[in-house]
Amino acid sequence: MNMIINHPISTEKAVRVMQSENKLVFQVTLKAKKAEIKKAVENVFDVKVESVNTLITPQGKKKAYVKLTPEFQAIDVATDLGLM
Repeated sequence: MNMIINHPISTEKAVRVMQSENKLVFQVTLKAKKAEIKKAVENVFDVKVESVNTLITPQGKKKAYVKLTPEFQAIDVATDLGLM
């Protein structure tokens, strides 16, 4: 993808969050900041991001939950990526 976004995550939970909360889930580099993640997602997928939440897993990987604005659908982006 680019230097910040490693890859999208398509687990059952990620798909549920996509459908119910209009969020995409990505694995990102450990040093990525929320503002950098927001900018990267907006540039790569041509969408508007409302908010970004991050968490570091017990395995030491960083996940980003990216909420899109209402005019963009997370499901549509996931379909374009081939996740759905």
